[in-house]
Amino acid sequence: MSLYGMMRTGVSGMQGQASKLSTIADNIANSSTTGYKKFSVEFSTLVVNSGGGSYNSGGVITSVRQAVSQDGVIQYTSSTTDLAIDGDGFFIVQDSEGNSFLTRAGSFVPDAEGRLINSAGYYLSGYSYANGTPSVVVNGYNGLDPVVITSNEISATPSTEGVFQSNLPNAAPVVTGTLPSANAAASEYTEKSSMVVYDNLGGEVILDVYYTKTAANTWELTVFDQADAAAGTSFPYSSAPLTTQTLNFDGTTGDLLTPANFTVAVPGGQNLTIDIGDMTQLSTEFLVSDLDVNGNAPATIDRIDFSAEGVLYAQYSDGTTRNLYQIALASVASPDQLVALSGNVFQTSDMSGEVSIGFPNSNGNGALKSGAIETSNVDIAEELTEMVQSQRNYTANSKVFQTGSDLMDVLLNLRS
Repeated sequence: MSLYGMMRTGVSGMQGQASKLSTIADNIANSSTTGYKKFSVEFSTLVVNSGGGSYNSGGVITSVRQAVSQDGVIQYTSSTTDLAIDGDGFFIVQDSEGNSFLTRAGSFVPDAEGRLINSAGYYLSGYSYANGTPSVVVNGYNGLDPVVITSNEISATPSTEGVFQSNLPNAAPVVTGTLPSANAAASEYTEKSSMVVYDNLGGEVILDVYYTKTAANTWELTVFDQADAAAGTSFPYSSAPLTTQTLNFDGTTGDLLTPANFTVAVPGGQNLTIDIGDMTQLSTEFLVSDLDVNGNAPATIDRIDFSAEGVLYAQYSDGTTRNLYQIALASVASPDQLVALSGNVFQTSDMSGEVSIGFPNSNGNGALKSGAIETSNVDIAEELTEMVQSQRNYTANSKVFQTGSDLMDVLLNLRS
């Protein structure tokens, strides 16, 4: 055995244990860092070919690994914008230049512009509902925008769709006089209801809806703008009906046959499509069982919340709610092979595989938890135990080096 080889082996062992002690120090220092994933050092042998009766010592090779796939404990907080992932997946965040990264650190707070930012300065990304229900781009970050919540923003949404369910009395007599569609002072009808919808500026528009039985299993539905009604009598309205529909019912079941919906051009607003497919004609009184129309008057955001599927919705001061963003999660084939960067974020590598994006609670991604954060996956007791063990191993390797050095002194001091 070469004395120099013996000393080099001792140095190799000390270097390996020093590397392990460095990861332990980093783990302990970040034991309170939200979403932190601990590092560890793995050892493998370095063998040098030996021949004959001599042995050439090798050493140890170290590789650093990070337990990215090991979840930390979910800890609940009082902040709605604190987010955690219960299961697999990563939040997608952006830096100030728009570059995208992955992280499990979900302690977000709004900045001066309303963007949700974590403690490392990265902005949470999501798909906006501004252009309708978002769809995910599976293999890239395209379409993702920083999530912006402006509490003092005043928002008004015009009505565009609704659901109306009611029962028209089967026993009602057929109206033989002037129908509401004629818009005459002598117009007759069977039943009437009204609904509130909203124009483009959030103004309330009241629609008067008349139901008139014109024959067995046949009704006329007529809609007017209440603002055009004659004082005290309604008829005649100053403008023509917004729509007139003929409703046909099945005489056996009482179910509506046609039409399934109708569309009204809201004055100063959008085309409003009302689903009436579940309307019935049964032997009971006139009854409105469901009326739900979207849109809202000007209102400010009172609070925000997240669903388990990642939908960020706002509740406004008038009691209405509206979807703002859909939070996306990213996944890779081998999370432990991601490249760790400062700020507790990750990038993909050749070993980790390409990123795949989906929504929470789908395609293998975990559920989104609002009002919670994921703590680090560092076990302090385990780290302290590893530190003592590594310290002892370092000391033992130093003894090997010191012994080699002493033997070298003996060799140099030999006299012939």
